Amino acid sequence: MKRAAKPAVLLALLAGAVISGCAASEPPPMVPGGPISALPLGTYTCELAGDAGGPVSKPLPEYEFRVTNASTYKAGGVRGSYLLTGEHVSMTGGNLRGLRLHRISSNVLRKVEEDGTDGEMRCVRSSHH
Repeated sequence: MKRAAKPAVLLALLAGAVISGCAASEPPPMVPGGPISALPLGTYTCELAGDAGGPVSKPLPEYEFRVTNASTYKAGGVRGSYLLTGEHVSMTGGNLRGLRLHRISSNVLRKVEEDGTDGEMRCVRSSHH
């Protein structure tokens, strides 16, 4: 007749398996483009820079948006989503879907052109939410 293993021995074996399994696992890989983050809440007013002989800037109200939570914005009354990886913002849903922005500072974004360079349009966080 076989004897049943003692509970303390089983617990020790199980604990060893769990600990060695945890030690062997590696951290998950980084997201391409950098760590995922969120933009500060508030309204971002977009504009083109003016010149010395005319208005200071040319507002672009069709690009204005308000960040409402960690990954959601609202533009033109429609909710959308965005993804911020490193310093790059991609509008992934809503009215601005497809728009790519480069975060210059915590309050300033620049439109990314098709060739990957920073464009003329800038979006400045004009109000805190």
